[in-house]
Amino acid sequence: MSTPYIPCLDLGSYINGTEEERKKFSDELGRAFNDSGFVTITNHGLSQDLIDKLYENIKAAFALPVETKRKYEKPELAGQRGYTSAGKETAKGAKTPDLKEFWQIGQEVTDGDPVKEEYPDNEILEELPEFNKVTGDIYRKLQENGTYLLRAIATYLELPINYFDKHVHNGNSILRGIHYFPIENPETIPDDAVRAGAHEDINLITLLIGASADGLEVLTRSNEWLPIKAHHTDIVVNVGDMLQRLTNNKLRSTTHRVVNPPRELMKTSRFSVPFFLHPRSDMDLTSLPSTIDAEHPKVYSDMTAGEYLDERLREIGLKK
Repeated sequence: MSTPYIPCLDLGSYINGTEEERKKFSDELGRAFNDSGFVTITNHGLSQDLIDKLYENIKAAFALPVETKRKYEKPELAGQRGYTSAGKETAKGAKTPDLKEFWQIGQEVTDGDPVKEEYPDNEILEELPEFNKVTGDIYRKLQENGTYLLRAIATYLELPINYFDKHVHNGNSILRGIHYFPIENPETIPDDAVRAGAHEDINLITLLIGASADGLEVLTRSNEWLPIKAHHTDIVVNVGDMLQRLTNNKLRSTTHRVVNPPRELMKTSRFSVPFFLHPRSDMDLTSLPSTIDAEHPKVYSDMTAGEYLDERLREIGLKK
């Protein structure tokens, strides 16, 4: 899985390692995020059985009749919960919507935190009871992994190790199941129609659990597209725009896309499940003073995570 551009790191060495091992992990993670903006993670604690069940349920959910799926589509939620049908999301700057449909699961606040009032309830898929349990289990495990990764990033940035903890506790994170649906007549789609146009993620970091087929590509610092061949056992982690803003481009959000398969495979599906780790809406994304100097002047205006999310959802067409 590892390539010259995309290193593979052992998360277990950070969670259970010595102080020296944790520091080594933090340094390697920071270097990778400076270089490609992507790493792959092993020893992440998700069993193969749980990952297999996740994909079984994701596939079953999208195999439901269109009229059933549309029961769970709530346009007023801007795609943040439940089902979102084809043609709704367009990469920033693109003219043609992505060739995909998706389902989103959000934060479940269980400790009385008042932030619960900010979040809509998740849509419960009545037809597939196991779907709700499995996606919930995956959500919580990736949230835990993401917290460890952010602690390593905090150390790399010479911040207190728990800098991000209060911002991501009950944060506005999203688990998204994506179906890049088959195209029965490829000759009928626009020339610029792709499964996912070139884009950067909105959030702090993204954790992606493999995919059912190839197609993910990363734009390297040398301006070349690098294919990422992830499998069910891999977790691919990348920097999002919020972390880029916070670090004044010290850690860069990496451009990536999902390209169409060869024409003879256009009639096949592709599934993937990214976890978008968001902070609470009130997190201040003002660039850290330590990342600003004469050689690196401040690039971004000051705003909160909630303000930035609202701006981006409008840019990609999910919010009007």
